Amino acid sequence: MERPGEAHGWRFTRRAEHHAGTLTAGCIAGMIFAVLFGVCATLVRTGVGSASDSSGTWLAEGRGEVEVALALLPFAGIFFLWFIAVSRQRLGRYEDRFVSTLVLGSGLLFLGMVFVAAALGAAILTAYADSAAFAGSQTYVYVQFAFSQLFGVYALRMAAVFLICQATAWLRHGLMPKWLALPTYVVALVLLFVVGMVAWTLLIFPVWVFLVSAYLLVVSGRGGVDAAGGPEAVGADG
Repeated sequence: MERPGEAHGWRFTRRAEHHAGTLTAGCIAGMIFAVLFGVCATLVRTGVGSASDSSGTWLAEGRGEVEVALALLPFAGIFFLWFIAVSRQRLGRYEDRFVSTLVLGSGLLFLGMVFVAAALGAAILTAYADSAAFAGSQTYVYVQFAFSQLFGVYALRMAAVFLICQATAWLRHGLMPKWLALPTYVVALVLLFVVGMVAWTLLIFPVWVFLVSAYLLVVSGRGGVDAAGGPEAVGADG
């Protein structure tokens, strides 16, 4: 005969197992995104070279790297959606509409602008395949400038907003250790003000995603996250 409360306890256990499984999958997705996005950014940077070069000479030799990057980028975006979900789940019972809107909105804006930039890159490759004279044309210059602005300026600024909202919520509710939350502000400042001057610094974003995902994966494996997404065994200084 079932005792009073056993059914409720079973439902709570199943709910906790579901949250733990979702968190684990999301953390792995975040790590995969970090690797794929880092590879894509590296391939585009090495294939295109300087963003200020309007001659389009890279199309003759570097378009292979860009084609590989554009093929991988949609999958990176899919995994980033999982990471956004993990970011919101981490807030758990501490989530409020203001922070939730900023996290979700900035994350989706980042992803949307990256996809639009990728579509522009694919358009450049298609136009060059139809006519080699496209390289260096006014249309090429226009599309290349739109690509560099979307990807290198606006998308990464939205990534910075995403990080600032995360770090603020973590510190306010003690959801992550300070040694991980405080440097998040530094990463956000780099994305806001430094990326435009030093192009390779954009890789700091996938590195951050990888570190956060790896940390949450380890903590969840140790039972440090409760069913509501809040801290159980790890405090603000842990």
